[in-house]
Amino acid sequence: MEKFEQIFKYVNDYAEKLVAEQGQEYLDALLQTLEDILDGKYDWQVEDAKKEDMRKAIQIAILKGMRKSAQPNHQMTPDTLGLIVSHFVEQCFEQELEERAISVVDPALGTGNLLFTVMNALDGKVQATGVEVDDILIRLAAATGDLIEQPVTLFRQDALANLLVDPVDAVVCDLPVGYYPNEEIALDYELCATEGMSYAHHLFIEQSLNYTKDGGFAFFLVPANLFESDQAKQLHKYIKGHAWIQAVIQLPENLFSSKAHEKSILILQKQSQQLKAPREVLLAKVPNMSNREALALFFEKVRLWKESNDQKR
Repeated sequence: MEKFEQIFKYVNDYAEKLVAEQGQEYLDALLQTLEDILDGKYDWQVEDAKKEDMRKAIQIAILKGMRKSAQPNHQMTPDTLGLIVSHFVEQCFEQELEERAISVVDPALGTGNLLFTVMNALDGKVQATGVEVDDILIRLAAATGDLIEQPVTLFRQDALANLLVDPVDAVVCDLPVGYYPNEEIALDYELCATEGMSYAHHLFIEQSLNYTKDGGFAFFLVPANLFESDQAKQLHKYIKGHAWIQAVIQLPENLFSSKAHEKSILILQKQSQQLKAPREVLLAKVPNMSNREALALFFEKVRLWKESNDQKR
């Protein structure tokens, strides 16, 4: 077995034992398992296991629990998407990462899989913060961060309310899609709908830019039809006034269960008086991930785009 499979077996066996003995839901039992490991009550050590082995093992266990859960907000950003986002973060901060760690926030943390994928890819080069309103999801994220030894500051709250977060170099976010129910808070946003309820994913884009440094970047996983909705005109106007679109990356259709669930990567740079708009917006499609040659050509295209747009920040 691979090392992550060995770790998963340890974690899953213990969690299933708790389910059988205590009648817990699997996600609750998994959380107790991770916390028991941290408290030294249960040993899961696998020789020479790396942080990515541990993250993958925990991710698989969480996915198992989510399949058993009826909660619609219990979803996870797949590894493939996290790794692609990590590549773009690394490209956009190539110079900075040679000299210092960058500050990153995920305002829709969930269980932290996207943020931890980025942190593992840039190991030791990220000062991270996560915001999540769901109690069990943020506790799973906290336990995962401790176990893979990735330090992250967590806030349990509505991410669209005022945050106790200093402006960051980068935002990474798999945007929650749908209507935002708190109309009183939505009124504080430029992207508040003129009629009816506001889109949460639009408000998250605005909130993310509120907490991004001038010249900083935001990396969003967005609905593929983001700019085709009834509120798209308002969103486009907002982005034009506050940020520069750096890239729109179409993701392979086979990564998603249906066309309605397809996503793209949207990369924005917050406008700054010291910088200029990009010479070229990258419009590209990620090829099938199993086609190594096509994938290599895609990443070469990204590298050339980055070189052509390089400017001192």
